[in-house]
Amino acid sequence: MSSAAHARDAADAADADPPTSSSTHTRVVHRVFKFPASDDDEIVRDAYREPPGVARKLKGFAFFESMGSPKYHVAPMVDQSELAFRELCRRHGATLGYTPMIHARLFMESAKYRREIFSTTAGDRPLLAQFCANDPDVLIEAAKMIAPYCDGVDINFGCPQRIAKRGNYGAYLMDDWPTVEALIKRLDEELPVPVTAKIRVFDDLETTLKYAKMVEAAGAQLVAVHGRTREQKRCSEYRANWAFIKRIKEELKVPVLANGDVRSFAEAQACLEATGADGILSAEPLLSNPALFSDPPYYPPPTDGFAPIPLDGTAGVDLLIEYIEICRDYPAPFSSVRGHIWKLVGHWLAELVEFRDELNSSNGSSVSMESILDWAKRLRAAVKNIETSNEGRRRPIPKKTERALAREAAEEAKRAAIAESQREEDALKEIEANSSGIDTNKRQKIDTPQPATA
Repeated sequence: MSSAAHARDAADAADADPPTSSSTHTRVVHRVFKFPASDDDEIVRDAYREPPGVARKLKGFAFFESMGSPKYHVAPMVDQSELAFRELCRRHGATLGYTPMIHARLFMESAKYRREIFSTTAGDRPLLAQFCANDPDVLIEAAKMIAPYCDGVDINFGCPQRIAKRGNYGAYLMDDWPTVEALIKRLDEELPVPVTAKIRVFDDLETTLKYAKMVEAAGAQLVAVHGRTREQKRCSEYRANWAFIKRIKEELKVPVLANGDVRSFAEAQACLEATGADGILSAEPLLSNPALFSDPPYYPPPTDGFAPIPLDGTAGVDLLIEYIEICRDYPAPFSSVRGHIWKLVGHWLAELVEFRDELNSSNGSSVSMESILDWAKRLRAAVKNIETSNEGRRRPIPKKTERALAREAAEEAKRAAIAESQREEDALKEIEANSSGIDTNKRQKIDTPQPATA
């Protein structure tokens, strides 16, 4: 049994409350670990069972195997891969989770940020904590703080968003190989747990392979590869380059994870076969279907396109209800909860607008999980009613929002005004044409009022 499995099982008796059950799962509820709210507070060690210590830091496949050789990974996602969502995905086939991307400097300097961004339990294993950074001194201090509560520390070299460009981290370090190397090497030399890396590919294979080999040589014990370039930000517009991932896997001696174009269990298997990767990393598709790694599939896989596809019928609402029930045990920020709601059932809210309006009017500072759960159950009943009605629909028919209706009304008014103006112009031209035989001077005398005489 892996060390991660030992950690999960050993905690059951000492750290667990009585089992509770959701609609389809019986689960053990573990105590949640969070960092103290203030730097002056002590960490309560007995509130969390730390992972078993190892005499030496494991390398490469020895490290991977110590975690149970996990094949299906919940990718790091800003404000989305929090504890409750990781637990939901684990219940439906995921075998490793990443934390949300953590800003190293904020984590090092702010107790409030540490408490908000990171929570875990003894059952939340295997777990990799991901940081974004560009300063090795800052990164090592932040990583040392979190190391006792995870199996490894990952560095984000893949974020292509504008905020990463402004902060000079993520995929924008692809232009600064010495910094990439320094960040990995510092953690590999000083951290008590292994360091891993998440990267993107370059436009050409030669540069991609050189970069991946440099990351490995610097000390990364696992490399996750997103098969798109930094410029290919929209998954729906660009195919992931599985061929490049395959070549990286052939060249590296450490485990390689494949990321990109996996929206179903069938596509996960196809990607593993095509790339030879040791595991699959999924981000956006998991948000639309947290049961993506379920076998048999939780719902029929998509047959066309590249973008994540919302679940049919009540499937998305069922997963949302399960997620909210988990949040009662493992609280999540309302911003995360709201984000998951839109990803899972947003397509239904486009038709059932009264539920959308109710959600939009909710106040995050005062809303309770019980009220959100009640809302979700009522939404499920409404969707089920559509599904079992004479229509028998499993897909929504979106209604226009008030803003869209107002925009259309304004556009229609504009079109009407233009049409009316055109009619007036045409009428004047017709009058001009009919009056073409009248002397201009005479017409001027008729049309122009004469000044009054004294």
